[in-house]
Amino acid sequence: MGIIVGIVVEASPGERRVAMVPSAISVFNKTGVELLMQPGAGAESGFPDAEYVEKGVRLAGSREEVFRTAEVILQVRSPGANPETGAADLALLRQGQMAIGFGEPLTAGDAARALAERGVTFLAMELMPRITRAQSMDALSSMATVAGYKAALLAADGLPRMFPMLMTAAGTVAPARVLVIGAGVAGLQAIATAKRLGAVVSGYDIRAAVKEQVESLGARFVVLEVPAAGAEDKGGYAKAMTEEFYQRQRELMAGVLAQQNVVITTAAVPGRKAPILITRDMVAHMAPGSLIVDIAAERGGNCDITRPGETVVVGGVTIMGPLNLPSTIPYHASQLYAKNIATFLKYLIKDGKLALDRLLDEKDEIVRETLVTHAGVVVHPKVREMLGLAAE
Repeated sequence: MGIIVGIVVEASPGERRVAMVPSAISVFNKTGVELLMQPGAGAESGFPDAEYVEKGVRLAGSREEVFRTAEVILQVRSPGANPETGAADLALLRQGQMAIGFGEPLTAGDAARALAERGVTFLAMELMPRITRAQSMDALSSMATVAGYKAALLAADGLPRMFPMLMTAAGTVAPARVLVIGAGVAGLQAIATAKRLGAVVSGYDIRAAVKEQVESLGARFVVLEVPAAGAEDKGGYAKAMTEEFYQRQRELMAGVLAQQNVVITTAAVPGRKAPILITRDMVAHMAPGSLIVDIAAERGGNCDITRPGETVVVGGVTIMGPLNLPSTIPYHASQLYAKNIATFLKYLIKDGKLALDRLLDEKDEIVRETLVTHAGVVVHPKVREMLGLAAE
């Protein structure tokens, strides 16, 4: 009998993605994986049960049967990333079972502790190291791509003017001016999408190294005279800077913002509250009718006016704080995520068996960085530190 892998309907309110799609199942060929799915798991993403069955997936009688039978549970939002209803799934998980998904382990410490207490082996997709071997497993980048694309569409839809320049018999329409703050994966996709929609686009990032990437997309790179040595960590993510740095950045950024019709902010530091880049005073200097789309709303927001999950208007400027943008494009978001998680699970299987302990013995970097709990213990150093546990 092969390794039974379970797929369930995402229980987090508003979550429309699914952890596995029919097209990604071929990754498991010759691995000994058998897929057991809760009926309707892919329905919200546009993948009917029949497509899974055609690929050899077995439908379970209930959600409980999946948790009771599967050795591995694949989810988009595992306990920790699902604070509303995650406790119900936690109660279904059992000792020795493996769970893989997003789990917010650097902030949801109680969930990590609870998973350890239940003896669950949990691997967090958001902790995947940014190394060449793990590129095809990098779910954070996949979801950031979707979020950046959708942010530009939200901006185009919410702005009371058109993005492209148009020359008509009634006169010329000037193009919208768009600034994207943060040139990571989400920011670069927002830049590319806004550019395709016809806007005049600028990009800013504290990492000077991304200047070439911004310009390669046809955008102008904004340079602020703020010393930013050491602004990038070993994984390529922007590091948290000092409050003095952010204060100086805000002072110089104010003049740039006043010239924009749209600002899309994407600056987030994994496991930390998003830095405040736009203050209420800076918003006050923006022209009425301007729009801010704050992708970092889930981390508190880059604008101090942002209200996560809401749209507010202050002084004629609209500030949008969208949450879980990938879930609003569930078909392709699920497609990308499924390929990431399937590739990761296949990596953990050797000779038809889960080889986690073997990989741990080999001090494998991918496993070491993603493993949060194992054998009844919180094992990830950063999570242990956050929980106040002694270093192992």
